[in-house]
Amino acid sequence: MRFSFNCYGHENVLSRHRNTIEFTKDKELSKDGDCIIGVNADFDSRKLIAFVDNVERIKIVMKVEDLTEEFFAQINKDFNDSHEIVFRITEFKSFRTLGIKATKAAKDIDKELVEKMKNPDAKMNVIFEAVE
Repeated sequence: MRFSFNCYGHENVLSRHRNTIEFTKDKELSKDGDCIIGVNADFDSRKLIAFVDNVERIKIVMKVEDLTEEFFAQINKDFNDSHEIVFRITEFKSFRTLGIKATKAAKDIDKELVEKMKNPDAKMNVIFEAVE
């Protein structure tokens, strides 16, 4: 099982947060959003919620041009957000939190990929794959 969407770069992508990674449908990003790796995300929240209903753990694959980054997370069944997708290395759950016990936070993302995502023209393909 797979679910995928695209998001885009922004000049204020910092990817410095120690505990979270976030994708948002917002088009703008302040420098306070240091967990956000992609903006203007085009995910369909109804399809995403249907996907996670049947999955316990996922691999998250992020592709930007020739670079690929991946990490894993356990699904939070309470996820119910139509605007943001958050992954946390902790076990903290909220309706915005899709994944807990993530194997990476924003600060762990490859710096070359982060640099590419500082370009507003950069496009990231994000794939969620079910893991046994």
